[in-house]
Amino acid sequence: MGSSIPVTKRKAAEVLPFLEAYVARKEEQIAEIEQVIERYEKKRLMEERSYRAMSSFRRMFAGKKPDHHLAVEYIHYVKKPMEQIRQLRLEIEKAKAVLKETEQSDDVAISEELVEELGL
Repeated sequence: MGSSIPVTKRKAAEVLPFLEAYVARKEEQIAEIEQVIERYEKKRLMEERSYRAMSSFRRMFAGKKPDHHLAVEYIHYVKKPMEQIRQLRLEIEKAKAVLKETEQSDDVAISEELVEELGL
């Protein structure tokens, strides 16, 4: 009936500072990834604008990236990072759930995986 994830009991006071730092670090990672996505989108927009601003004669010689290259770039610079952000937000939710649990009791049940990440 129990879950297959090994769980450890720790003192709330022992875990609390580590959890708060963990959440802050994950939120920082999310902000960095969002900045990368934003920079890519600005770059793409500027490239598109400059291409459209060219005369038709210059466009003939300048060339444009093929659509499949743009699709691969989008996957690399936007889609995969967005998946990372979703995963980080799930990790933050789990950590915040543990933080709420620390408010209610002295002992907290945390997964071995989280113990390893926190360095406890």
